[in-house]
Amino acid sequence: MARRAVVSGGGTGIGKAVARRLASDGDEVVIVGRRIAVLEAAAARINTEIGADRVDIAVADLTVPEEVRAVVERITASGHGIDVVINNAGGNPAAGQGDLGAIAEAYLESYRLNVVTAVLLTEALLPHVTRSGGRIVSISSIAALRGAGAYGAAKAALHGWALGLAQRLAPEGITVNVVAPGFVPDTEFWSERLTPELAADRIAQIPLGRAGTPEEIAAGVAHLASAEAAWTTGQILQINGGTLLGRG
Repeated sequence: MARRAVVSGGGTGIGKAVARRLASDGDEVVIVGRRIAVLEAAAARINTEIGADRVDIAVADLTVPEEVRAVVERITASGHGIDVVINNAGGNPAAGQGDLGAIAEAYLESYRLNVVTAVLLTEALLPHVTRSGGRIVSISSIAALRGAGAYGAAKAALHGWALGLAQRLAPEGITVNVVAPGFVPDTEFWSERLTPELAADRIAQIPLGRAGTPEEIAAGVAHLASAEAAWTTGQILQINGGTLLGRG
């Protein structure tokens, strides 16, 4: 029987690449997000590319507990378990400048988008996650390891949550890991802020001399989600071309 995977933020960028990789490997995948048109387009394209209808969609705002509860009920209505949970939903809201209220809201919104989404979806799915074989992987950022305001702080909080969850779930045979990508410009994260000058500056910091791709991040995620990674848990996998060395 094919494994079942849930990928949040699966309509674009890294999430879409992860969904494609898992579906290509034979998994049945549900991509979750807020924008139905984006999800439908992503699912249709992936299913066409792989020549099989393995990707379905579910619409929800994962910062809202009631919507998370409802979407998980729909995903699990068949009674089949969930083998893989990929927490990719996130965002980098505009940073507040000067005004304390704006600064506070920027930090709170970043935490909601990057941490609360992962926590709520994972906790709601946990009763359905396969014991002795389940995989939970969250997508973080190099920003969590070297600092970058509200976004970096939120991603660092995601690390702390994931490491605690790894300890909690290890006795049940469920692994929990994090992938922290470096500069991957082909994502919505960069779509409105990337200039040629900024891209050149980022690439200049990468020893391997180029940006990464969503597919390269998806390859790392696919390994952590595989049966071969059964003895890997509580780890932060950096995929960044050598930008930051040897620190998880």
